[in-house]
Order: sequence, then structure tokens, then C-alpha cells
Amino acid sequence: MKHNTNSCGRYLISQATRISRRQMIACCVLALSTFSFQLSASAQDTVRTLDEVMIQDVRVSNKAPLTTNTLDRSELDEARAAVSLPFMLETQPSVVASGENGGVGATALRIRGVDGSRINVNINGITLNDPESQEVFWYNIPNLGGMAQSMQIQRGVGASNGGSPAFGAAINMQTLNAHNRPYGEADLGFGSWNTRQYSVSAGTGILRSGLSFDFAYSGLTSDGYIRSWGTDQQSFFGSASWYGERTLIKLLTIIGSQTTGITWDGAYDYELDDDPTYNPSGAYNMDGKTLYYPNETDNYWQRHYQLYISHLLSDSWSLNAAFDFTHGDGYYEQMKYKKYKAYGLTALEDGQKHNLVTRKEMYNNAYTANLSARYTGNRLGLSFGDNFLYYDGEHYGNIIWFRDTAVHMDTPYEWYRNYGDKYDNTTYLKANYDFSDDLNAYADLQLRFVNYQVYGFADDLFDMDFNANYLFFNPKAGINWRLDDHQRTYLVAGISNREPRRSDIKDAIGRGDTIRPETMLDLELGYQIAAERWNFSANLYAMLYRDQMTPNGDVSSSGYALMENIEKSYRIGIELQAGYQPVDWFRFDANLTLSQNKSVDFSYTDFADGDTVLQTVTANTDLSLSPSIVGAAIATFIPVKDAKLQLVGKYVGKQYADNTGRECYAIDPYFLLNLKASYTFHLGGTKQIEAQLLVNNLLDHQYRLNAWVGDYFSDDASWYGYYHDRAWLQQPGINFMARVIYRF
Repeated sequence: MKHNTNSCGRYLISQATRISRRQMIACCVLALSTFSFQLSASAQDTVRTLDEVMIQDVRVSNKAPLTTNTLDRSELDEARAAVSLPFMLETQPSVVASGENGGVGATALRIRGVDGSRINVNINGITLNDPESQEVFWYNIPNLGGMAQSMQIQRGVGASNGGSPAFGAAINMQTLNAHNRPYGEADLGFGSWNTRQYSVSAGTGILRSGLSFDFAYSGLTSDGYIRSWGTDQQSFFGSASWYGERTLIKLLTIIGSQTTGITWDGAYDYELDDDPTYNPSGAYNMDGKTLYYPNETDNYWQRHYQLYISHLLSDSWSLNAAFDFTHGDGYYEQMKYKKYKAYGLTALEDGQKHNLVTRKEMYNNAYTANLSARYTGNRLGLSFGDNFLYYDGEHYGNIIWFRDTAVHMDTPYEWYRNYGDKYDNTTYLKANYDFSDDLNAYADLQLRFVNYQVYGFADDLFDMDFNANYLFFNPKAGINWRLDDHQRTYLVAGISNREPRRSDIKDAIGRGDTIRPETMLDLELGYQIAAERWNFSANLYAMLYRDQMTPNGDVSSSGYALMENIEKSYRIGIELQAGYQPVDWFRFDANLTLSQNKSVDFSYTDFADGDTVLQTVTANTDLSLSPSIVGAAIATFIPVKDAKLQLVGKYVGKQYADNTGRECYAIDPYFLLNLKASYTFHLGGTKQIEAQLLVNNLLDHQYRLNAWVGDYFSDDASWYGYYHDRAWLQQPGINFMARVIYRF
């Protein structure tokens, strides 16, 4: 890293390895200058088989007794107007997507009420979740959906793969496959809040040598719905592949960068009543005037470099090897109003609060190797392998500006630094046995060893000294019964165990507590039927937890959810899906999840505002951010050839911000109606222009989601006693995104 200062003496960081937008676009355009080779039908089958070998260890077919939905390239393309991947997936069963700033900045998704740190996300079998936070921050790599050839969502325990196991769902992405011939695409979009989306992609097709090159660059800038710095996101995807008669070698890189205004603090209801776009982040007082720090931002750069080797030993055996190096670095920069002792500056402490600017930084590397083999026989299918990951991370913080004390700007004050090392090895064996053409059994055994160390000094000024070993055995077994050519039913049971996150460990050390790993038993019973004009499926699930980590409603100063162990809890529900196409020009699809998400005998303290005495309550309460009703419906009209019109409805029922189920922390249900329209103009050959329009929240529904809640004690003269406190994230009313896509 290169360190320098700007004209005001502000301490800056610039990345020597950052790639400019022009360089990324140039790489994409270069791909169009190459010629192609038309593949024979048999060669196309070989290419398809080799591409499938790369991901088949984490994907499952409809013979596996798991609850899945798979989206192909056309479905992902159609959803890309939603910009962020969580909103691309929000019509899928049990999915709830949310955003802090109108869906263009920090976004998140939950599946069956389970947060993103418990959803295993992988690209071509390599886990994308950060090993420490176990989270995927979708805005760090924008347009992930545009890089995907297909995507499979596995609800429940999911199939075994590397990284932390699924605790509610897994999302398996396959990156773009090679095309038979050269192609190119340019995509421009404009929407509300001065949102500008742009991307270009190109590929050579498979050349006579067997080589194929694919590139994609995308960017997104937006002012955002609420007051903030806005967002500037960029991503680059590059792939070089070689297809032999029985071998595939693929080199792949994914680079993402983002600078986004901090919005996680939310705002009080009275502030949002006066101004729905109000955001207090960065506010400070200067000589009696309220000003806003202009660089109150979250900044991150992430780079993935991957190598895949797949080889068909025979018609029955295949081998797969994958290697990944991921580097990430970034920082939060924030204006603070605090006492100096909060940063260990006891010599400067005068009992007063002061304006200062902090920068919390991180720097990390992750190395992953995956080796696996697959056997396919007449009745028996086997898959086994090993995934090893090593991670090292560094967290540190600097005060880069003081208002009231002279500090040498070239040497900012560092008040904390800590380190994390993680070794994660997963060995698995998966088997599928066909007892007959209609009945098969599935087994999945995973053994996982984790060593995690954290040491150094925390930002809250305490020593972090943590070293733990975890050994987890995660078995799954089930049966699949094909009733006839159109129907099947399945039953599966599985166990997942997972270690706590770095933030959970840090918070527990700060409180003097211990943090426990989590365990889940998942039971699923499903039925599916697919006819010519209609389809229906129903899935019953029971996810039974011990020591589940769930959000307690509050957030840290860095924006992550604070968690607590719930000794006994469960998520039990039914997922229903249906589709009906009575005529060629109309189709209706819908899904509905009805569930109960409860803690068992959960103890908490309660009070009436202003009370000075706490009362202990023990009850079966709703788990945080887990609505009991989630549903979606899509009506698709094709009025004329090449035109499509869709009405999309999404309903999310009542939920609670914390685990106590108190009405003062309830979040009202909401219903959103969106409109999607598209028309494709054919220009001859393979050239075409598609115009899309997406209007979100067509009914202009005004609603708010939770930012944070907390129980506090005040000894102020004007207010003495305990009180409930909370802040909200105001969601936007009607908004739009328009896109024009040129394909050639």
C-alpha cells in the first residue's frame, strides 16, 4: 500500500494494484477481435460435460432429496435490472431482501429467517463467504449475477462443500461458460437517485486451439435514496479456458471495488417523519452549526484469482482440482464525537468530548485448495474430496484528524491492532444409490476441523486472546421416490455445526462471556409435480437448533449485527410453490412460506419506560427478523412477440427486531408491487437490442425496516430510568430503473 496525504493533510490510502475502468473495458473489447470455431454436436456435449464437472460436487440433481431452486442464464439476465443480487433473488421461496439505501448500497438477504453469515455462498465450488465474518457483502463485488451462468439455491442444510456449512441455505453459482462463437454485450441503465449502471462483456467463443476467453466489466454509481455520500461500485470478470478432449483448465479472476456512504445507523422515527431521507452519519457540530463529514464512507477492494482443472478419466470417473487466492483490504472512515480516553489517550483526557476522524482498516488473504473425485455407475454415484483453507487477517485503527489537539498529520495515531489466523479443513463423502429406476437413497458425510486464533488489542481497548479448535461431523441422509414421470417425493435429515464469527468472539471477550458453537438438525419432507401447463411443490421443514446465534437487535459501531446464543430454538414451516400457464401468452407463478420461528424458554429483562427496576421474563418468543409469512407472486403477459410484461408482488409479514417478541420492537408487515416490462428489437443475425423498464413499489407504499434497537438506562435529570430505544431504515417509495442491452 502507498501512503500519502491530500492537500488538506488528510491521511489517504491508494491501491497500487487497482485497475482503471478504461483498462477493464479495453480487455473486454479485445476479446471481439478473435475468431471462432463452430463445434460439432459431440464436441458441444464434451464441453458441457467438462463445465458441469467443475460444479457438480456442490450442485445436486432432482434425484437428490434436497430442497432446491435453480436459475439459468436467461432468468438471471431478466432479473439484472434489480441491480443487487439479493433483490434479484427476492421472488424465490422464503427469501427476504433488504437494503440500507434504496437497494443500491449495502444490501442483504435472509432465507427462512437465517441471516447471510449462515448462508454458504460459493463460486464454482469455492466459498465466497469471508472466513472471519462468514458473510458475503454483495456490494463488494457488484453484478455477481451478471457473471453467473446459473445459480442454485439449496434451502436447509444443503450439500457439503468447503467453508462454514449452511445453517439455513446455500447459494451455488457457476460462472459464465464458454460460447460456441464470439459474442458481445453492452448494457446501460439509468434509474432513480441518479443511479447509473453500465457493463460490457465479450467472449471469443471456443477457438480451434480449444482456448476460450471471456471478459465482463460493470459499474454502478448512485446518490442513493437517503442522504449519504452515495456509492461507486466496479467489478471485473476475466476467464481463460482450454477445452481438451477430456480436460478443462480454467483461469479466472474476479475483482471488485466499492466506495459507499455509511447508512447503517438509521434514524429516529421523528427525524424520518420530518425528512424520510435523513441520515445522521457524519453529522458534527462546528461553532454552533451542524455539518456533515464528506468522507463518511465504507471502502473495500477484493480480488479473487482461481484455477480449475477438471479431467474425465473415463465415462465413469472424473477428477477436479480448484485453487483460489483471495485478497481484500479496505476501511471505514467516520467522524466521531467522543472523549479521548475511549482511544487510550489518557494524557489528553479533559473530560470533554471532541470531534475527531477515525479510520478502521483491515487487510486479509485467504488461500483455498479443493481436490475431489466423482464416480458414476449404473446404480451407484460417489463423490468425495477435501477442501483446505488458510486465512490471515489484520485489523487496525487510526485517528487521522483531531480538531482540538495538534497531531502530526504524517503519523496518525494508531489506537488498536489485532490479528486472526484460521485453518479450515473439510473432508466429505457423498453417495447416491438407485435401488430401482424410481427409488434412490442419498448420503452426505462431512468432517470439518477448524483452528481459529485471534490476538492483539481490540478497538474497545482490551486484549484479544482466543485460540480454539473445533471438530464437527455433519451427516445428511435421505431418500427420493419418483412416483411417475411427473411426480416425486423426498425425505432428508441432516445436521450442521458451525463455529462463531470473529465479531461474536470479540464481543464475548469484551463482555467476559464465552461463546458457543451452534448445532442444527434439519428435517425436510417434500413433494413435487410438473405437468405440461402447471406445476406444484410443497416442502415441510423443521430446523431445530442448539445454541443458535441470532441478532439481538443492536449493531456495532462498524455496522455488524450483535449476536447472542439462544440455547434452544426452532424454525418450522411449509414452503409452497405453484405455476400455471393456461395459454401461451400468460403465466402465473407464486410461492408462500408459512412458518413459526421461536426461541424456547428464552429469558430477558423488561420494563416500562421510566422504570428503575428490571423484571425478568421467560417465554417462547419470536426469533429476530424472522417473519412467519413470506410470499411472492408473478403474473407474466406476452401481448405480442418479443414483448413481456410482468407484475411482481412481494409480501413480508410482521417480524421483530430482537429475540424478545416485544411489540415496541415490532416491524410492520409490508407488501410491494413491482412492474417489469421489456421489448426486444432484432437487427439481423444475432444482433438485438432489448429495452427494459423496472418500476419498484408501484403503489408507493411507505415502510421502514429496523436499523437497531436497545434497552438503555438514563440518569439524565430530564429522563431517569430504563427506556426502549430504536432507529429505522426508511425504505423508498416508487422508483425506477431503465436499461438498454445491445447484444451482438
